[in-house]
Amino acid sequence: MANATVAVPTTGRRAINWGLVRTLAGLAVLAVLVWRVGSGPFLAGLRMIDAWAIVAAVGVGAATIVACAWRWRLVARGLGLRLPLHTAVAELYRAVLINSTLPGGVLGDVDRAVGHGREDGDVGRGIRAVVWERTAGQVVQLTLAAGLLWALPSPVRPLMPRIASVAAAFALVVVVLALVAGRRGPQWWRRAVRTARADVREVLLARRIWPGVVFFSAVAVAGHLVTFIVAARTAGLTAPAGQLLPLTLLALLAMGVPANIGGFGPREGVAAWAFAAAGLTAAQGVATATVYGVLVLVSSLPGVAVLLFRRRTVAS
Repeated sequence: MANATVAVPTTGRRAINWGLVRTLAGLAVLAVLVWRVGSGPFLAGLRMIDAWAIVAAVGVGAATIVACAWRWRLVARGLGLRLPLHTAVAELYRAVLINSTLPGGVLGDVDRAVGHGREDGDVGRGIRAVVWERTAGQVVQLTLAAGLLWALPSPVRPLMPRIASVAAAFALVVVVLALVAGRRGPQWWRRAVRTARADVREVLLARRIWPGVVFFSAVAVAGHLVTFIVAARTAGLTAPAGQLLPLTLLALLAMGVPANIGGFGPREGVAAWAFAAAGLTAAQGVATATVYGVLVLVSSLPGVAVLLFRRRTVAS
């Protein structure tokens, strides 16, 4: 008797490749910028990079990496994971290198989360440690950015009260929905919500952890701002730092959009708009953002050594 063949029904729908969508979105932003301002600002930014800028970027980048490593270590230890500082620094260098060279801007963080979890025998906790560490950093950055954009002259300063109100309302809605779903949703969702609440209460808000997380997050934000100011000076801008600071914040916030090509895309688009709205030129914004992207890539090059060492270790 012949074996019966069971037909597997298909819905005729294909899953959306969000990675491809984000890459195409980043390409679209860059294409629009080239169409509007030409390739000159990109090329000019590359030509202006000198040894002083590279040395400054490497030094500031090292301080930023160490601050982020300490933050990651604090959160990981709060979750019961071992994470030596030297390991955290090495893994962050590798993650920043991957984020700066591959589309999306988050693949390096995914890699370090899974890798750390595997080494410590708990992938779930490893992922949670990176998620909470990155989330805490974003919250501190958004808080500092909101305060500075409210206090300093910028294209969005008149809109800050509305932006703050909308952000607060959105956060409240998200929290309420999460709590409601945590009581009435599927079992897996209720478990995830309980785990998240426990992590926030017992780790992020713990007295032994949150002051360090806030401090090191602030240091990391300062490092990014200093690197961007260095990029602006390298691109030939002589505007006062007080004028450049809010523009820098807007460009850095745009980097949180996961639709870029090795970090390039929304950052350059927002920089072009912000600089033009502040009385400078879109070309200067694009050139500055381009220099910043290159300096971040250069400052992450120690990650190459980490990649080579890991490959040699695995091969042996």
